[in-house]
Amino acid sequence: MQFSIGIEYALHCLLHLCSLPSEKTVGIKELAAYQGVSETYLSKVFTKLGKAGIVHSVPGVNGGYELGRSPENISFWDVIEAVEGKKSLFQCAEIRQNEVLLDKDNLPEAYTGCPCLIKVVMTEAEEQMSRYLRGKTLAWLHGQVKSKIPEDYMNETVQWFSESKARKR
Repeated sequence: MQFSIGIEYALHCLLHLCSLPSEKTVGIKELAAYQGVSETYLSKVFTKLGKAGIVHSVPGVNGGYELGRSPENISFWDVIEAVEGKKSLFQCAEIRQNEVLLDKDNLPEAYTGCPCLIKVVMTEAEEQMSRYLRGKTLAWLHGQVKSKIPEDYMNETVQWFSESKARKR
């Protein structure tokens, strides 16, 4: 199992949106430049985040993106579902019903009436991961980062985004 790089892009960029003063927005160009990532790809990620209501776009000269809801209400799982989609990670094809010794027109109850045990385990694992990631929010991440990164660096970051926006005008 592997999540796309879009998850990392999204979470890092959303973390920066958490740090900005309210009513401030940031453009994709600035976020991509700051992170050193592809502007085109990041734009696609933000389109998905926007459709999920995680961010919203503010048009105009001072436009850009801002969080669509409070950091406490945006979980890692919300971001994953927005970027990757809501499809289950494990796709059971019921290959057990294709076994060579079985009559495919007359499958035993054990092969049709009960769920595949492999699917059961994989679904339970995904549910546990989902539950864990739903418990980790942007607010939690922001708090963790704030406690580990020097305050003056955090302030420099906010200043960089402000000055970058001013240069753009």
